[in-house]
Amino acid sequence: MEHIRQAVERARASAGANAEQQIPMGQGSHRQHPGLGAGGSGQHDARIGIELDPVYLESMRIVAHDVMDPRSKPFDILRTQILRTMDQESWQLLAVTSPTPGCGKTLTAINLALSIARQPDRSVLLVDMDMQRPRLASYLGLECDKGLISVLEGRTTLSDSIIQTRIGNNQMMVLPGESSTSHSSEWMASREISGLLQNIRKDYKSRIIILDMPPVLPSDDVISILPQLDCVLLVTAVGVSTVSDIEQCNRHLQSAPLVRVVLNKAPETTSQYYYY
Repeated sequence: MEHIRQAVERARASAGANAEQQIPMGQGSHRQHPGLGAGGSGQHDARIGIELDPVYLESMRIVAHDVMDPRSKPFDILRTQILRTMDQESWQLLAVTSPTPGCGKTLTAINLALSIARQPDRSVLLVDMDMQRPRLASYLGLECDKGLISVLEGRTTLSDSIIQTRIGNNQMMVLPGESSTSHSSEWMASREISGLLQNIRKDYKSRIIILDMPPVLPSDDVISILPQLDCVLLVTAVGVSTVSDIEQCNRHLQSAPLVRVVLNKAPETTSQYYYY
């Protein structure tokens, strides 16, 4: 952990905290139209998918779909490092989490997924498992009235809740969180979640599965589900994450391999991201 400690202190000394852009989202609400392409109706067509709006994505700081954007390069490097490890270990499920809120884990998960989707021999399914604060649909500009909670409650099927999205020639599947719940801890420890993960592994076995998880420290949500995951990406942030936070996460995450730690929001004068 010493190299992580040094990176955090080095970046914190260079600049103060950069406040993360907050996207207001009420319970059960989602952005509906801004993220759709010019011809998008918001209706799910499994054959061609929903076209995402690159201008809207950029306004949300989602850039990894564009290979010409230099801001996508750190995500491409992270993608290559993570996929190499996952391939070596025959892993499929990657959980993306953070010590506390405000570290940019959801943006990292989305950008990483889009970077993977750009590779012709790869496909990806992005799942919103932050049940207390689901944000994938909002960030992507998707309209949805069913998602993870509907599947867990048996009101719809997994395949009917997954949204096929596309941007340019690249496609990405998304299982959104259609509403928030105060019972996330119970769900995470439930047989329904175990069954869902088993079905995802079976039905989408050719895909890399990225799970946008809740933060580690505020609840036991992540700890409850760790034994069922293949590996974890921990997203930290300058001015938000403390060395104590990272050390606590390191103790909590012992039951699943930690493939990388991302130091986010580092000053531009040094480096935008550190990877370990």
